Amino acid sequence: MSVYHAGSRAVQDRVGVRAAADHVGRSVGRGIRPVAAAFLELQPLLVLGATDPATGGVWASPLTGTPGFVRATGPHRMSVTGGVLPGDPLAEVLATDATDGRDGPDGSEGTRVGTIALDPRTRRRMRLNGRLHRTPRGFAVEADQVFSNCPKYLQRRSSYETVDRTPGEVQRGTELTARQQDFVAAADTFFLATVHAHGADASHRGGSPGFVRVLSPRELLWRDYPGNSMFLTLGNLAADPRAGLLFLDWTSGAALQLTGQARTEFGADGERRVRFTVTRVAATDGAVPLRWAPPEYSPANPWVP
Repeated sequence: MSVYHAGSRAVQDRVGVRAAADHVGRSVGRGIRPVAAAFLELQPLLVLGATDPATGGVWASPLTGTPGFVRATGPHRMSVTGGVLPGDPLAEVLATDATDGRDGPDGSEGTRVGTIALDPRTRRRMRLNGRLHRTPRGFAVEADQVFSNCPKYLQRRSSYETVDRTPGEVQRGTELTARQQDFVAAADTFFLATVHAHGADASHRGGSPGFVRVLSPRELLWRDYPGNSMFLTLGNLAADPRAGLLFLDWTSGAALQLTGQARTEFGADGERRVRFTVTRVAATDGAVPLRWAPPEYSPANPWVP
């Protein structure tokens, strides 16, 4: 499939970076190179982005395991042992998709998903987008797009430890509580899932605490910092405004998942801002059994007033 669809091209043209996007786009392929395979096997965390077939909402969900739970099992195939927690908004995606195989038994190509593996220790990240199928031990993704991003806006956390946690029950709502608003306002990182007609994507957003503004219990705003000029995320939003956000507490393991709609605002000053409207909330204490070291903020982070 082409690296860019019409939504990404429209944003690239508006910003005037099509040539730069074409250059960067050459790094996107379907193959999982040996260095990428080695990177995956070291990760204790993977973020999955997809559409909940029951409601049509787009969500981003955390998956964790002992390093090696994510691995390349072929030149175009990533396998994952385990899955999301019970009650996770994407649990149905993993429960109902076609059983193992490059295509489902009905000839389907599988559920379109986006994934991102992010390593705060090295400030490296890798994205793999493709088609999900269940396997006896979890699921596999047949890759359509595989690529890495630069460490810009990624906070370094030098180490982590695995802790024994019992996840709490999923707390659901249609807007952010006061506690959740404070959590978002203090965040330095979140993950963003988006979709388009032929795929899905999961990406990272980072900045100094306060870079995500809470305008109300149902509305967030953040500045879109200059990146790699591909505009995969904003391109998806131009084609389909549905989006899912995942905020993690890197100490307590709490997960805050939001689904809703997002739109990009292009300012006269050349800055871009994304406005997100919350429609549903899923919050889980102790969702991730990892405790990370305090952050060393990226030197690329813009100042937050």
